[in-house]
Amino acid sequence: MRRNSIVVLLALLLALTVACTNKKSVNPLANVGSKQPDKVLFDRAMDAMRHNRFDVSRMTLQTLINTYPDSEFIARSKLAVADSWYAEGGTTAMQQAEIEYKDFRTFFPNMPEAAEAQLKVANIHYQEMEKADRDYTHAMRAEEEYRSLILEYPDSKLVPQAKQRLREVQEVLAQREYNIGRFYYLRLAYPAAIARLKTLVDRYPLYSGADEALYLLGQSYEGEIDVVRKNGRMNEVGKGKMIEQLTKEASEAYGRIIKRYPAMDRALDAKARLEALHQAVPRPTRAMLEQNKKEVASRREAGIMSSMLGNFEKHPDVAKASHVGDPTMVDPVPTNPGDVVRRVANAAGLGGDNKVGVETISADGKVAPNQEAPRSDAPPADAATVPAPEQPATAAAAELKPNVADPNELKPNVEADPSALPPLQQSNQLESGGGATSAASSSAGAKTEELADISSSKKKKKKGLGKINPF
Repeated sequence: MRRNSIVVLLALLLALTVACTNKKSVNPLANVGSKQPDKVLFDRAMDAMRHNRFDVSRMTLQTLINTYPDSEFIARSKLAVADSWYAEGGTTAMQQAEIEYKDFRTFFPNMPEAAEAQLKVANIHYQEMEKADRDYTHAMRAEEEYRSLILEYPDSKLVPQAKQRLREVQEVLAQREYNIGRFYYLRLAYPAAIARLKTLVDRYPLYSGADEALYLLGQSYEGEIDVVRKNGRMNEVGKGKMIEQLTKEASEAYGRIIKRYPAMDRALDAKARLEALHQAVPRPTRAMLEQNKKEVASRREAGIMSSMLGNFEKHPDVAKASHVGDPTMVDPVPTNPGDVVRRVANAAGLGGDNKVGVETISADGKVAPNQEAPRSDAPPADAATVPAPEQPATAAAAELKPNVADPNELKPNVEADPSALPPLQQSNQLESGGGATSAASSSAGAKTEELADISSSKKKKKKGLGKINPF
């Protein structure tokens, strides 16, 4: 009896041990194996997503989130909801996916999947990115999101992919800046062109056309030199200082091509321009030469078929983007056209309080001290201080107070040389709105032209039967 009882006890212990080691929970009512209900809902949602039934998948996942808030599948369910919107596609679905991905990063910032969610947000804007001559909103957003991923998750395995996408986005943005700078250059708006091109080369050094942008920057400075030389209203001392400053800026642009991009096409042209300007030609270092060769070799050229079909596509061709080098993570301070003009004016000694002095000659032939130029909004002067009409004045005073009564005397001076380049102040007005400091004589000349055009556009009133004739 005692031996039988021991055998029975060992059998019970063995049965209990087997029951404890079994991971499945046994349903005592139906006597069938079952899993946890939250896991069942998650599996059903994933199966519906694989069969493109996104609405069913999201409803199932939302049921899991609301019913089992403490489940271990909560994080994966929230990410799966965003993935369902992302896989569905479409403008509305992509917007909802971005919201869901950002919510996931807010609730689970320390999970490894947070970097994946940030990458998906950046990819949404990358896929909506348009060509360089079209809307650049998505390109700017994509650049911002890729930078956030690289800065916030530097140890993630997705960082190399994000860097390459960022280089491609910056290639498109740099091409846009180059197109705008070239537009201003062709219209002789040199300060605006200089501001755009200088901002471009400082912000996107990996741009495939960086050497072309620097060369166009040097050409813009040389065009500004021609404007200064043809300006007959400036004194020779100030003109020489401005030309010296502009020549220095042009030499720096050409020299940067040789030092930073020695393996690109414009290196020889930049050397020729430096020799023509009688400036020293720098020599690139071996390390910079090797780096530039790697950048050039990493770029790809689009085929004939791709180039033909690219004209009908919405998305830009990013084959020319570099595959090596670190993209720009922090944008430098952009250059303003007003700053370009102000720097040159300060070099010529035209800065300061921006007031113009006028020298007048009295009746006895003595030169009076410098006086402030008269203003149109100033109160009328006292009769005792107004000079007599017979009193002569210098050319500067005549320019600042033009006689608009006879506009025909002003037009020949303006239209004498139609091929002449516009003055420095006029070219800056295309982008800066005239906020830059320049010589008062050029602004007075521009005002004279405007007054002449306005006065010459007036028509005489018709009398008698002439009112019937519309011409």
